[in-house]
Amino acid sequence: MVDYFAKSAGISFLDAYLNENSSHSSGVDFAVAGATALPVEILAKRNNIIAFITNSSLSVQLDWMLTHFNATCQNLKDCFEKNKNALFMVGEFGANDYNYALIEGKNFKEIRAMVPEVVQAIKDAIKIVIGYGATRVVVPGNFPMGCSPMFLTLFQTNDTAAYDEFHCLKDLNSLLIYHNNYLQKAIEELSKQHPHVIIVYGDYYQAYNWLLSNARILGFDNNSLQKACCGIGGDYNYSLMKMCGASRIPVCSNPAKFVSWDGIHPTQQAYKFMARWLIHDIYPKLQCN
Repeated sequence: MVDYFAKSAGISFLDAYLNENSSHSSGVDFAVAGATALPVEILAKRNNIIAFITNSSLSVQLDWMLTHFNATCQNLKDCFEKNKNALFMVGEFGANDYNYALIEGKNFKEIRAMVPEVVQAIKDAIKIVIGYGATRVVVPGNFPMGCSPMFLTLFQTNDTAAYDEFHCLKDLNSLLIYHNNYLQKAIEELSKQHPHVIIVYGDYYQAYNWLLSNARILGFDNNSLQKACCGIGGDYNYSLMKMCGASRIPVCSNPAKFVSWDGIHPTQQAYKFMARWLIHDIYPKLQCN
């Protein structure tokens, strides 16, 4: 998503922080695939949840950011000067915490109980970037996970009442709505505490729903909205045992017709349209000159 924001701002794509060959002249990307908001040690100790993809949680990424600032700023005042016209994106975070919990077999009540701590971790991260001079911060909410082929496969049921008008799982999406509402309240609190900082909520959930509502007009195949382009198995072209990237896993002939790439992440075409919706929604709120 951040690439489309960079493109709309007329700057080059952001290089990863760990790419030592980059000058990071246009900005820095600290993101890690599969990263959680809560430290993996906390997830394991308190909730018995294993983050099996990466241990580079939000706290690790913040440490990288601080290391970067210590290397590029002469002092805190210099950081404030350099960051005053920068755009910070904090997230989206939280989905992976809940993903791992669901895969571990946690029920919705247990996962809902995690939301306050997950949002607090995001809130603390926003405070840190403000402490280094951020004046414009975008904080994305989460996508409706109940629409992803992975969870449609894992929680498939014959109960038609379990699905909404987009054939997404209601209970799972209710969890993400709860998280997003909790996050928006945290943003409101921070905005009151830091009136000189513009903190904007990035409504990924609504952007995804807008895409599904307009899928046919946007050129997507209505019969493949919940199917993975890269994958195999079941009603949604997805299997945990035969995931995209493994040997002999087929890829659809036209990814631009699909919303989901691998059952977990959207296709580039889906990202492009959602980014357009988000840019139209977010940019006026940033009050950029």
